[in-house]
Amino acid sequence: MTPAAGPDLILPTMEAPLRAKGFVFVGAEGMHAELARYGLRDWDSFAASWNRLGIDRYMADGGRYRRRRHATFAVGGDGLRRKKHQPHYQSRDYNELNGGIERWFRAVEPEIGAHPAMQAIMRLMYRIVTDLTPPERRPEAWHAEIHQFRIEALPEQPGHPTPEGLHRDGVDWVLVLMIRRENVMSGETTIHDLQRRMVGTFMLDRPMDAAIVDDNRVYHGVTAVRPIDPSRPAYRDVLVVTFRHQ
Repeated sequence: MTPAAGPDLILPTMEAPLRAKGFVFVGAEGMHAELARYGLRDWDSFAASWNRLGIDRYMADGGRYRRRRHATFAVGGDGLRRKKHQPHYQSRDYNELNGGIERWFRAVEPEIGAHPAMQAIMRLMYRIVTDLTPPERRPEAWHAEIHQFRIEALPEQPGHPTPEGLHRDGVDWVLVLMIRRENVMSGETTIHDLQRRMVGTFMLDRPMDAAIVDDNRVYHGVTAVRPIDPSRPAYRDVLVVTFRHQ
């Protein structure tokens, strides 16, 4: 799970605010540079897979604006191993809207789970969480989940990237990576401390803009998205990757 030879580019500047504040915004140029060291290739075919997601039928608010796929991995020093397809589960302590049940989503396509872009993302995240987790607390293998999300917005129905509102995910680390924004406005990310005081705000706007958060230390949420031109399709595509102790 080591990167290509050469010095770290922006990794130290990514990890320093994570240690200090519990979150970091990483711009597209910096994220691309780091992912390239871990084998990023063929981004366009990776991003195109967001056109093949399934509708999320578990939305307790009755919405049909979210499409997704899901997969789980074991990630350790010896590499990545995709696990048997399984449900996504969050307790209602972490997701009051949709938690408390097993949610079975369409599986991430095999070729996308093994795609060089996905592999690079997972390898970079493993490096970051390993660096930031004290040796005595590092698991032999992390339980990682990947979620492909598309949030669609209609003139009469905004799309809600985080319909549960300000929340934590009940994991250790979360990456949110922008894939594409098409004809949408808003979608601002806000970060709050454990007393729910706002400590950061930013927009994931360009492909590969990213946010990484320490889920034990901060809450996060995203404002609703609306169409810019109501006559055209409008959506926000992101990849969410979570790491937690087994």
